[in-house]
Amino acid sequence: MSTTTLSLETVRTHRFARAADYLELTKPRIGVLVLVTVAISYCCARWGQPEPWAMIHAMLGTLLVASSASALNQYLERQLDLKMDRTAERPLPAGRLSKFEVIIFAIVTVVTGEAYLAVLVNIEAALWGLLTWAIYVWLYTPLKTRTPLNTAIGAISGALPVFIGWSAAGGVWNDHLRASSLFMIVFLWQFPHFMAIAWMYRKQYGQAGMQMLSVVDPSGRRAGVQAVCGALALLPISLLPGVFTPGVGGSVYLVLSFLLGVMQLAYAVAFCTRLSELAAKRLLKASLVYLPSVLMLALIVLWF
Repeated sequence: MSTTTLSLETVRTHRFARAADYLELTKPRIGVLVLVTVAISYCCARWGQPEPWAMIHAMLGTLLVASSASALNQYLERQLDLKMDRTAERPLPAGRLSKFEVIIFAIVTVVTGEAYLAVLVNIEAALWGLLTWAIYVWLYTPLKTRTPLNTAIGAISGALPVFIGWSAAGGVWNDHLRASSLFMIVFLWQFPHFMAIAWMYRKQYGQAGMQMLSVVDPSGRRAGVQAVCGALALLPISLLPGVFTPGVGGSVYLVLSFLLGVMQLAYAVAFCTRLSELAAKRLLKASLVYLPSVLMLALIVLWF
C-alpha cells in the first residue's frame, strides 16, 4: 500500500472520528426521544392526519435546538464528567474536542434551529423550543450540583417538546386537556426512569458532587418512593388520551395503556422494596418500553 493511500485512509479515519465525536455531543438517544415526542404530539394535534413536510421541519428544527442544549450541558459539566466512568470518555473531557469547538457547535445549532423553526414552522414553536433549551441548559444543568429538585426541572424540559409539536401542527389550545395530558405523561414518566438511573450510578454521581436523590439519601428510600409515585400518578393521567378519543380506538387505548401502566408500576414497587441493581435495571427497561408504547398507542388509536 502506498504512502498516499495510507494518508488518505488516515484522513478518512480522522474525519469519521471527528464526526462521531460531534454526534456524541448531541446525545443521540435523548435526541431520538425528543423527535418521537415532537412527531407524535404533532400527529395527535392533527387527529392523526399530519402534513409530512411540516412535521419534518418541526422535527429538524427541534433536533438542532436539542443538539445545542446537549452540547452546552456537556461543556458546563466537563469537569464533573471527568470524575465519572460513564462520562469520562465523552469528547470534551477526553480531549478529543476543544471547549471552543463545542461552544461554536452549540451556538450554531441553537441559532440555526431557532431560525429554522421560526421561518419554516412558526414563532410559537420556536418560542417553546427556546424555553426548552433555556431550562435544560441554564436551570437543570447547574442545579444538578445544588439540589435533588434538578430531576423535576429536567423533567419539565424533557416534556416541553410536546408543546413544540403541538404548536407546529397549529394545535388548538382550547383543546388544552389533550395537549396537557401528553405533556404530563412525558413529565411523570421521567421520575421512575431517572430514579432507576440515579440508583444505578449513585456512586459516580456522588464522586462528581451531583445532588441526585440517591446521593442525598443513600438509603434509596426517597428515590424508590418517588419512582412509585411517578408510576402511580401516570396510571390515571395516561388514560386521558383514550377518554378524549371516540369510538373503538379510545377503548383499546384505555385497556392497553392501563396494562402498560400497571406493568411499570409493578417494576417501580419492586425497585422501591428491594433497592437492588437488578431491580433498578428492570425498572429502567420497563420505562423504556412504557413511554414509546403509550405514545404510539395515543397515535394509532386515532386511525381506528
